[in-house]
Amino acid sequence: MKNFVENESVVRKIWGKSDTILFIFAGASAEFALNKAVDWLYFTGKLPSDPLGRLFSTVRYARKIVFSSLDDANNAIDTMRKIHSSVEKNRGDVIPDWAYRDVLFMLIHYSIAAYELLEQKLTDSEKEEVYNVFYRVGIRMGLKELPDNYIDWLPVRESHLMENLQKSNFTIDLFKQYRKHLGAMRYKVLLEGQKLVVPNRVKELMHFSNFSLITPLVPIYKFSKLIKMDGFIKMILLPSDYKSQIDELDIHKD
Repeated sequence: MKNFVENESVVRKIWGKSDTILFIFAGASAEFALNKAVDWLYFTGKLPSDPLGRLFSTVRYARKIVFSSLDDANNAIDTMRKIHSSVEKNRGDVIPDWAYRDVLFMLIHYSIAAYELLEQKLTDSEKEEVYNVFYRVGIRMGLKELPDNYIDWLPVRESHLMENLQKSNFTIDLFKQYRKHLGAMRYKVLLEGQKLVVPNRVKELMHFSNFSLITPLVPIYKFSKLIKMDGFIKMILLPSDYKSQIDELDIHKD
């Protein structure tokens, strides 16, 4: 049976480790909040009322695609499209195509950025591999104007960052919800983690400095993985209510 993503693909390595996934969504949580279409995420009320639950819900869909057969992955993508179509029907409006592309572009960017931060630099062919997986997701969802390859995507990504992001009242409220659900200390860790993976445009809009307090700790964390102490660190930094869900994210622990 053909898989949507090959067994040895770097994409499975990226999405098979909890720490990498958590950095993907740390970065995406900042960019989500700045997106001009973030009001769509407020329409159902699910994101502001439970941002962490929303995170794990999104993770489940992404991982189902990455680690499933071609048929099962396509079914998961079709289900995602139906859910969004239902929201559109209830609101009486259509989510703009560029907003779908923005979400897809976040998954591409943060998959690469998080893995390179915690593991190693990706080769050009591996970056192309990451792009191709999410390109196929986008095509299945019926998205238009997707570049054919990673190199052509780079300037389009930059254009989206300049045109589709703004700091709004939604941004401010969403970050307040992050703080409320994480607590002051974990919220500070989130902000410092975001600085390590978000693009310059996001830093500019959020008034982030280029220095993160976490930067000196990254080598220590990498070493902790070698001696199997990373689980203890994650237990301290992440809410205990989500411990089992975080543990389930680890497929590749090498």
